Amino acid sequence: MLKVGHIIRKEFIQLRRDRRMFFIIFFSPVLQLILLGYAANLDIRNIPVVFCDLDATRTSRDFIAQFPASGYFSLQATVDRIKDVDAYIDRGKAPLAIILPKGMGRKLAGRESVRVQIIVDGAESQSAIVGLNYATMIGLKYSRQILLQRLRSASPGLSVPKVEPEVRVWYNPELRSRNFMIPGVLAMVLMIITMMLTSLGIVKEKELGTMEQLIVSPVRPHELILGKLLPFFLIGLVEITVVVAVAVFGFGVPVKGSIWLLFGLSPTFMLTTLGLGLFISTISRNQQQAMLTAAFFIIPQIILSGFVFPIENMPRLIQGLTYVVPLRYFLVIIRGLFLKAVGLNALWDETAALLVFGLAILGLSILRFRKKLE
Repeated sequence: MLKVGHIIRKEFIQLRRDRRMFFIIFFSPVLQLILLGYAANLDIRNIPVVFCDLDATRTSRDFIAQFPASGYFSLQATVDRIKDVDAYIDRGKAPLAIILPKGMGRKLAGRESVRVQIIVDGAESQSAIVGLNYATMIGLKYSRQILLQRLRSASPGLSVPKVEPEVRVWYNPELRSRNFMIPGVLAMVLMIITMMLTSLGIVKEKELGTMEQLIVSPVRPHELILGKLLPFFLIGLVEITVVVAVAVFGFGVPVKGSIWLLFGLSPTFMLTTLGLGLFISTISRNQQQAMLTAAFFIIPQIILSGFVFPIENMPRLIQGLTYVVPLRYFLVIIRGLFLKAVGLNALWDETAALLVFGLAILGLSILRFRKKLE
């Protein structure tokens, strides 16, 4: 262990001297968390909408007022000609336009149905779908209000039966997407940093020609591997501490579960990232190759892990591929600890899967690295 300790000390001295690597280790994760924490917001509010009011009556104005009052829409403009709507849609100023027909107030007063045209900008599909659903719900709600008013005016004191759902939202009562995204950012940052640093740290030895010096030194292969991997394992624990502190104190995302269990289960995930980093170092000749190869492993994991895109919405063949993605299991663990306060009994399956993947990947990478050394 004395030899391993010297290698670890050597690694930290190299990291301290490399200012670019120092920035990547300590400032890049915080910067990524801040950017993604504010930018990666799935809460769709204040959707710009433009109205073409061809009726210009009290009824049409009352209908328009329902939209900004809901909190989901912001009134961009109200025009009186249909062709004026095109400019707002074409220039991306509003993904939604609603045309109120002439005679709307007269028809509703005469108990006739009215067709309201909704124009949606399909180029912004997510906002368009959500906006269309919200607009439809507001239209139905407005229709029910008219119906209730007519019934009560015709029969004073009439009690209209209705079903009122009592909604209880567990784990994330405010439905803040930030509470869902930031734990995933922690997992992504941990994967990128540990995998990238491991691969670059070993490849850099090849570029500088110091790997040959280590090989001819009285350091055994397993001691060299331990000395190379342990510093990045410790750095990974520091990254978890920094990111959790920023998430809790900077974004107000609470850790409802055990913080000690978080630190206890994170190494099972780091086994896979360190193993992949070690494997990348054996197939790369320089740092540029190592970075490109690491991106080849990182990007598919982010896409297939459920970090942003729900796995349930993927085709069945792709859903099957997600079972070999370690990040998928770690996201379940970290979100369960952050949001649900679950224990090891609820996370046992994911922990066992990470242990199997981690030991297999790290073991194969060590065998390949030892063969390279020999």
